[in-house]
Amino acid sequence: MKVYEVGGSVRDALLGLQNQDHDYVVVGATPEELVALGYKPVGTDFPVFLHPDSHAEYALARTERKTAPGYQGFAFHTSPDVTLEEDLARRDFTVNAIARDLDGTLIDPYGGVSDLNARLLRHVGAAFVEDPVRVLRGARFAARFAQFGFNIAPETKKLMQAIAQSGELDHLVPERVWQELSRGLMEDTPSKMFEVLRDCGALARLLPEVDRLFGVPQSAKSHPEIDTGVHVMMVLDYAASMHHALPIRFAALGHDLGKGVTPSARWPHHPGHEQQSVDLVQNICDRLRVPGDCRDLARMTAQWHGDVHAALQLKPEKLLAVMDATDALRRPTRFRDFIEACACDHHGRTGFADKPYLPREFLLAALTTLQTLDFGSIAQSNSNNIPDAIERAKLGQLQRFIIERNTA
Repeated sequence: MKVYEVGGSVRDALLGLQNQDHDYVVVGATPEELVALGYKPVGTDFPVFLHPDSHAEYALARTERKTAPGYQGFAFHTSPDVTLEEDLARRDFTVNAIARDLDGTLIDPYGGVSDLNARLLRHVGAAFVEDPVRVLRGARFAARFAQFGFNIAPETKKLMQAIAQSGELDHLVPERVWQELSRGLMEDTPSKMFEVLRDCGALARLLPEVDRLFGVPQSAKSHPEIDTGVHVMMVLDYAASMHHALPIRFAALGHDLGKGVTPSARWPHHPGHEQQSVDLVQNICDRLRVPGDCRDLARMTAQWHGDVHAALQLKPEKLLAVMDATDALRRPTRFRDFIEACACDHHGRTGFADKPYLPREFLLAALTTLQTLDFGSIAQSNSNNIPDAIERAKLGQLQRFIIERNTA
């Protein structure tokens, strides 16, 4: 029985990066032997065990065979005679197929170290095309390592294109697609993921709502970058540069989807794109089973970002309508995230990255002034029609707030 460290921790160590997840492959052992040593079996697809002390994952060396379409269509074979090289051969990219012996010796049968040095993401073998999720993984790794100048190898690009054209992506389970997309959204340069997906034709299959934004013009006065797809990628990368959480990044991705369905005769204007964006965000969330916090913030941002940008010019009635619609009083933390998503839209334009976003301070101050109201007293004094009384009180408070701001 021999144990080797494999995968991301080996790759990242060679790049000088920290990686807290350590995975190991065990060669020359049986499940019964590992259990006898105190390892705890987990998972159902193939034998994976947790170390009795460190709880790191140890997987028996295995081979795999394609049996059906999609990510789950594989049969796995494990036995003591499966070699380390055979196990590494089933992995996606050469940089992920490097193993390290417990004494520190590298085992690199597929040239992963060379590709690391050349900053290339290259597939290990022809079996790459059997697993469609590898298209998403390749795009995600391109985003993760964009800071190092990594690119997809030309021959790997061709295989990714072949997968996209084959229809295999249509068989991926929604949760798996969302898992890879959400992880890519959290990288430092998420736009790189979408660039790779678009180049190989996968974006049109997985997220056609985003793919059709590219080439759609906007007014050069408010959007010097003009192209809507370019703008959305700038918004997304700005959100990443601010280290925002996933719901804000997903809202950045979805805020302008409606511009992709504007009739070309109306370009570069996009009347009514907000509601169209809400509907398209909902389509994506239904299809990929996106978590509720991401869905709700993205829908909210799509619907109201235009009004937030114009917050300083809004009448009290409209300002209250926006704050009520976004449930600002009951969900103040989400309301702040909503404002940050709108701020990303403002900054994600050519020449606007460093320009101040005045609606942020204005809307947070408006929320603070509403929070000073004593709603209990209002309810006791107006027991016959409490909802109307509360709305009148909030409107009056915002009217006074705006007057004070304008006369300060």
